[in-house]
Amino acid sequence: MLLRVIISERDIKKITLDTVPDTVHGLKEVLRSKLQLRDSFDLQYEDNDFHDFCNLTSVTDLPKDKATLKILFSPSDTFSDSTTSTQISSCVSEIKLSRSHPWPAAFSIPTFSYDVELRLKHGNEAYSTDGTLLTMSRDMQTEILDKLAEAVFAYKAYPDKEEIKSVAIALVEKHPCLKERGSAAGWYGWKLSLTWKMGNYRSKLRDVGCKELKVNTAKRGIEGLQGQRNKVKKPKRSETNFLPDHPSGKDQKTLEHERELMCQEMKKRSPDMSFVNAAMSSTYSLRRQEIVENEPPVSEMKKRWPAIFCERQISAEFNRLMSLDLSKSFYEGLDRHLQKLLCLYRSKRCAEIAEMRTIMDSLDKNGKASNQRKRVAVLQGLPWFLRENPSQFIKICEHTDSEEEMIRGMTLGIITVVEDVTDPIPCETTDVALVIEEAVVLRGLGDIPNAYVNLMGLLYALNINYPKNMRYTFEVIQRLLMNIGADTCSARVHSLKNTLLN
Repeated sequence: MLLRVIISERDIKKITLDTVPDTVHGLKEVLRSKLQLRDSFDLQYEDNDFHDFCNLTSVTDLPKDKATLKILFSPSDTFSDSTTSTQISSCVSEIKLSRSHPWPAAFSIPTFSYDVELRLKHGNEAYSTDGTLLTMSRDMQTEILDKLAEAVFAYKAYPDKEEIKSVAIALVEKHPCLKERGSAAGWYGWKLSLTWKMGNYRSKLRDVGCKELKVNTAKRGIEGLQGQRNKVKKPKRSETNFLPDHPSGKDQKTLEHERELMCQEMKKRSPDMSFVNAAMSSTYSLRRQEIVENEPPVSEMKKRWPAIFCERQISAEFNRLMSLDLSKSFYEGLDRHLQKLLCLYRSKRCAEIAEMRTIMDSLDKNGKASNQRKRVAVLQGLPWFLRENPSQFIKICEHTDSEEEMIRGMTLGIITVVEDVTDPIPCETTDVALVIEEAVVLRGLGDIPNAYVNLMGLLYALNINYPKNMRYTFEVIQRLLMNIGADTCSARVHSLKNTLLN
């Protein structure tokens, strides 16, 4: 069946279906795949009797050979000016972000237009028969690269070399007739072409106002701002939704009003957290715009966005930004490498480090250690194992010690309040707090592992760089424990990675 699909007034596609699904749901899933649609939608068809669009309730309503379909995306709830929590909680809707998945382990090559797919089908058959490679027209190559660029951008605006390489390899594996003549690998030319195509695709989107790309126009000299030419504001830690555009139907003024209502709710003794979560989700694009473009101090962020310093919202914000579960990714990775790291800590080289000996002695002194104490030992010993000094990052104190003295000069760190400061792995803690920019931003975290979880979430949410004197420790946590951007590691971390995997 030949379909004319109206996505919007300026986006109308023609696609061909070899077989039509038996249900409307099945048809929607086929269209979602072919047209790379992510948001939920309804379907209407052009009725021959009324010459107008009607809701599609059954596939049998469609004409036999060709039909015109209109896609209607589910609208976002409009925002009300009401100031009562009961009324506004039903008006602030959660926003579905454009990117909902991190970069895939195996890249899926999109479906091309009917004529290109037909030529590829014949080309693959000829290749399997006698090894003949397909001779492409310029139009065919352009369409393939255009489709690949759209599919890549659905995951990342700035893919790295290895990710581009994985797309090129996936292309020639699915369509071996596209391999290059005289090339052993067969994909290198596609990698180069796709690299250039991504640059051109970003330029096109930048020109039409894509916020994620327009933020770097100053670096390119378009706005002529001095001192920012080399500071590219793009994802550097595998962020999925780094700087999204404002959701459809919402502008700066509307989102700012939602932010103010959310702040009012947070001032209550018992705020409505379901409303706060919806408001935080709805205003995500406004928050990321402030964080990425203005780089405000943490003290200002606490005033404007108090909810982001709650454990629940730290986890939710990380999920919006990374499309990953914060606690799950951290603890699964930590427990996966727990025993191997403890074995490394007991090596002869580590025994020469006094701090490492103290940590391991504390772990062993009460007989068989619990899994939680092993987690603490691994996290406490990791900086020393990587030849970094965490003395200004991890501080243990008693409740009688001056908080002001403890946090002075501490740009980033964890403070643990205990009864016995001589024990690096205390059996009980009075309090565990996070410090950023010489201010306590979160208290009552319970234990060291949970403090690391929330600290990683805040570093991502607030776009804060890892401290230079602890950069390898945080790189291990990110790349090896949480498996974020694990394909690209520094030499020191790569060496540890190979050791853990052996």
